[in-house]
Amino acid sequence: MPVSAPAATAPRPVQPSLADRWHSATAEALRAPAWVRVMPALLLGVDLVLEVAVPGAVAAGFLVTVLPVVVAFSLGPVAVGTVTVFTVVLQVLLALRAGHLLEQHHLWTYLATALAGAMGAGLAWQRRRQARDLARVRTVADTLQHAVLRPVPTRTGGLRAAARYRPAQADSAVGGDLYEVCETRFGTRVLLGDVRGKGLEAVRTVADVIGAFRNAAHETPDLTELARQLDRHVRREAAERHDEELFVTAVLAQHGPDGWVDLVNRGHLPPLLLRPGTVRPVDCAQQPPLGLGYLAVGADLPTTLRLHPGETLLLHTDGVSEARDTAGDFYPLDTRLARLPGTDPESVVDFLDRDVRRYAGTLADDLAVLALSPTG
Repeated sequence: MPVSAPAATAPRPVQPSLADRWHSATAEALRAPAWVRVMPALLLGVDLVLEVAVPGAVAAGFLVTVLPVVVAFSLGPVAVGTVTVFTVVLQVLLALRAGHLLEQHHLWTYLATALAGAMGAGLAWQRRRQARDLARVRTVADTLQHAVLRPVPTRTGGLRAAARYRPAQADSAVGGDLYEVCETRFGTRVLLGDVRGKGLEAVRTVADVIGAFRNAAHETPDLTELARQLDRHVRREAAERHDEELFVTAVLAQHGPDGWVDLVNRGHLPPLLLRPGTVRPVDCAQQPPLGLGYLAVGADLPTTLRLHPGETLLLHTDGVSEARDTAGDFYPLDTRLARLPGTDPESVVDFLDRDVRRYAGTLADDLAVLALSPTG
């Protein structure tokens, strides 16, 4: 494919600032469930109802002794202190109504309420501290995700693009799947892959491979040579970690201004070509995954196809095709996609994101999809 000047590229979606994400995460961590917020009012209501329902000789104010502790699960230390004072005053009034104001067991109740308030204030302070720490961790994870898996621009070169990533672990922002789109002087270059393994080591490999791709994509004219560079990079990483089984399955694509797409498949699932009502796997020449290139046999040549207006090229990881329902059946990817009325990249990605999770319930593997369609 001839070298050409890069076409206009839409800016990547603007993300909230770090401070905004931290404040949002803190507010979410501090927000107690609705039933927790209702509990103090419910306890107070029950106490007052009993006060009216039982004979006047009995003071029901004993029930609200735990009120400051209950409030601590939803409010802060200042609110707990205010509720403690209110509770003691209420107990005094209820005891006065029953004529037991200074009886010994009521005096001990006032003291117990004050101690509960002190412990509740400490509990509220500790809860808020842990919530801020949790918010900080979530913000760092969110920032890491956006630094590693940057949002895909809606338009890049001659393509419209959309991507979606869902980690299998809900508390993890980044897993073992990866994607990237770069606009270069050689055309729009795309990478989607899946790292062997899980956990922090897989996240480290994802960051390493994406970083290597971002650098080499702008300097390497030939797409197959770009794949070989990534293969050597993964092998070096495997040697440094003494992990002989480290590899990355990946698909690399390059789209030029003439509408042709070059594809290099390194042990990954074949891309899908979508037209309204039809889905066709692209028959790519298979080569070993990145990191296992020394096992290659034969010429390493790209597969070339023409991407026409109205068509969409879909790249995905096995978190989509191998998602299972409760009966153990795989997600029928081709059948579901063939039912779509259109092939707009954003619509395809949104549909798969919702439909796979609805079909499988809890994801057993990371899910990554990337859809590309010509702008013409």
